[in-house]
Amino acid sequence: MGVDQSGDVIGAGDQGMMYGFACNDTPELMPLPIALAHALTRRIDSARESGELKWLRPDGKAQVTVQYAKNKVVGVEKLVLAVAHDEKITAEQVRSQAIDKIVKPVLDKYKFALPKDENITVNGTGLWHIPGPESDAGLTGRKIVVDTYGGFARVGGGAFSGKDPSKVDRSGAYAARYIAKNIVAAGMADHCEVGLAYVIGQPKPLMQTIHTFGTSKVSDKELHAFKDKLIDTSVKGICDGLDLRRPIYSQTSAYGHFGKADLPWEKLVA
Repeated sequence: MGVDQSGDVIGAGDQGMMYGFACNDTPELMPLPIALAHALTRRIDSARESGELKWLRPDGKAQVTVQYAKNKVVGVEKLVLAVAHDEKITAEQVRSQAIDKIVKPVLDKYKFALPKDENITVNGTGLWHIPGPESDAGLTGRKIVVDTYGGFARVGGGAFSGKDPSKVDRSGAYAARYIAKNIVAAGMADHCEVGLAYVIGQPKPLMQTIHTFGTSKVSDKELHAFKDKLIDTSVKGICDGLDLRRPIYSQTSAYGHFGKADLPWEKLVA
């Protein structure tokens, strides 16, 4: 990590393009598919920790396909769930109980019907007795699509894990989400993607884009003026503006980095 001539902190090898996204699918202004996937994985954990499903073992995955028509959610089309379990339960029992105790409560909360039975996959590869790092571990960083928007929006080139906020892979992505979320929350657009691109030695982004996919209610000039007033997008400006040099990151270790009200890049301006 170094300091450029302006006094701005910038991480070594700190360059690249980061994206932030927000839409009005959910109260958290997150895309519905990733919101549902995170809700399902939270439900897997709570069912295990509470003892409601005693056969569950730690670990789990979820993938949700949502049908849209004219940018509006129509329904949940397909759902994939993977849950680790003990040796005493059959695959058929895993499927029926997972659907009844995990999938259905989540979809009920979001007011969606279950997909057709053939469109629900539970443990598609069969039995799963050995979960966690023993069966699946890597060294390349956490999956950035899961940590961000679930494939609904573009993501930058670097994972967040293992990096402090002086690295724009992390702080730039947080700032982009902060801008996009506040634009949607302010009613200026229904969908918003913010792009920020940095290069070593330059504290300010070389590129700052705002794309609203035809949903903007105001001019591009107004959008950029709002962004400029909202936050200084230099690395130091982001770290100071969002107060990122604090031990707040443990809550990003599961269920993604966005859509959690307590995190500073999720705050809304008055």
